[in-house]
Amino acid sequence: MWDPPAEHPLRRLFAGLAEHAFFSHLGVADPPLIDYLSLLLSRFVHTDSVYRLRSSSGRPLTELVDMVIEAEQLPPGGRTRREYYRHIGDFALFWTGVFPEALNRARSRRCKDHLVDYTVQGKRGYLLTSRLDEEQHRDEEAGLFRRLSEQFEVCAIGLRKVREEWEELRKDTPPGSGLIR
Repeated sequence: MWDPPAEHPLRRLFAGLAEHAFFSHLGVADPPLIDYLSLLLSRFVHTDSVYRLRSSSGRPLTELVDMVIEAEQLPPGGRTRREYYRHIGDFALFWTGVFPEALNRARSRRCKDHLVDYTVQGKRGYLLTSRLDEEQHRDEEAGLFRRLSEQFEVCAIGLRKVREEWEELRKDTPPGSGLIR
């Protein structure tokens, strides 16, 4: 999984946009939460990160239903199960917040996810991650994932605001400037 350093330009861009969107538009001043969401956006720039989970046969899991089924088949506890549930939360939040129109298209295609509530599964994924963190004595991370579960809808709205702001940046950026277009 690509984990860009804090000084990476893309991460700094998303950090600034997220901080502004969450604080100015939603009144949310939670630096660890906002840092996590800006890192999520930076990681998910690469589709390999979006679809990083693999089935037991090694194929990429592209639908939330398959991710949940695979996670449920893993042995209880442990790092792998935690990583699956965390990714389920991230995946659901990313699509719910940044590209909700893609979920509507998926529902119309009659794929496995067409009856899945991404919000419910995302909240559940983060809640289970927080509980696994508590078992492993990572109280600070457990609290972050609990807040992501409890505030999932607010986070999705904030990510939508981030998208609106980066789309505005694109409109204002002259072609050939070397900046995001």
